[in-house]
Amino acid sequence: MKVVLRPLFNVELPAGFEEILRSKLMRRELRTGETVEVDLLGKPLQFKVLLAEPSPLRVDSSTRIEISTGEISEITLDLGVDVQDAIPFEGGIVVVLRNEVRILNWKGQKVYSREFENLKKVRVAEGKVVVVHGDRITIVEP
Repeated sequence: MKVVLRPLFNVELPAGFEEILRSKLMRRELRTGETVEVDLLGKPLQFKVLLAEPSPLRVDSSTRIEISTGEISEITLDLGVDVQDAIPFEGGIVVVLRNEVRILNWKGQKVYSREFENLKKVRVAEGKVVVVHGDRITIVEP
């Protein structure tokens, strides 16, 4: 179990501050994307929960707390069928389903989709997608 927090204030935090945060957040439930407030020496400090794994997560003594100054972006796509393979490339991601190949951009939007009879394998090189099916090869350039 892990939590990544980004401070919503401008101050350098001392080494070991994660332990202080864990004690202040003990038994609280955190969700990815929410803002959480921690009282320290009578001052409320706000943190954005960049990642709670799992989400929601109840903080306990075994929860790993990390502090980040960056932003984390996460997209989960529910495709409705079992994914056989997912191949990332510079243009996005190639998703291989039973007999279907889908190309998605990095925002998860469908760029290309086609079913192939006797789909054998999919490879990506130089921004092109090579689909091996039956006794044929199809090259897709999104």
